[in-house]
Amino acid sequence: MIVYVVALLALSVSSASGGLTFAGVPLTPGGTVQVNVPLSDLEKSYVSEGGNPVPSHAVAVLAVPPGFDPKRMWPVMVAFASSEHGHQNAYDLRMIWRHFAFREGWIALAGDGPTPAPRVDSSGWRAGHTLAALDALNRSFPGSRQWPIVLVGQSGGAKRASYLAPLFAVGGYRMAGIFLTGINEDRITVACRRFKPPRDFFSIPIFLSSGDQDRIATPDQQLAVENSMRRTGFTNIRHKTFAGGHEGSMAHVVAALRWFRSGIEDHHKVPSAKP
Repeated sequence: MIVYVVALLALSVSSASGGLTFAGVPLTPGGTVQVNVPLSDLEKSYVSEGGNPVPSHAVAVLAVPPGFDPKRMWPVMVAFASSEHGHQNAYDLRMIWRHFAFREGWIALAGDGPTPAPRVDSSGWRAGHTLAALDALNRSFPGSRQWPIVLVGQSGGAKRASYLAPLFAVGGYRMAGIFLTGINEDRITVACRRFKPPRDFFSIPIFLSSGDQDRIATPDQQLAVENSMRRTGFTNIRHKTFAGGHEGSMAHVVAALRWFRSGIEDHHKVPSAKP
């Protein structure tokens, strides 16, 4: 009887997911899954930055909107979180970005280590686990390596996203935008000197969202970030201000995703967002 019940449950899950799996785990459109995924040798070298012990695996979290069909091209939102309060990237994915991904017809993805508090919460730690999550996406859905990618982050997560964007570009990912809110320091300029992305990377759409009452990332600091990026050679920046503080603007997230999507649609067909 127990075997029979388990078989029925497995059949029910498989039917609900329509046969979709992410790294071997059933995936239902409109749902979110968390799986353990392997790290490549390169990714292990990244996560060891700062003397971190290399974990046995990475943890990938994937959220796909209703109507997800991997035979079509989907834009991918890759989330980064601040090191403050020990937040993992998947925490911000669930608490902030997943809502917008589902609303606008995007995939949301995050990669983390199996422990929330590494010895050093380095950029390499975040990069290696995120790249492992992307590897799992590419293995699960043939053709997804060419899906457009946007990095998103708030506060410290914005610094992390901007710093790692050139690394992803050098890795051959199709970068389609960067959304940064509450950022008080230009990290992308330093990263460009280190990773040396291709010239076309400097035309990537960058949306800066600033609160006019933000005391953590003041308006002057955020303007300085924009000016520094422009001096570095970035030519496609939109800097918008909202009435508020460090909490961010929902309207700006939506505006940014629609701007990024318009650029993507100029080159490739992607599923339209629900009205």
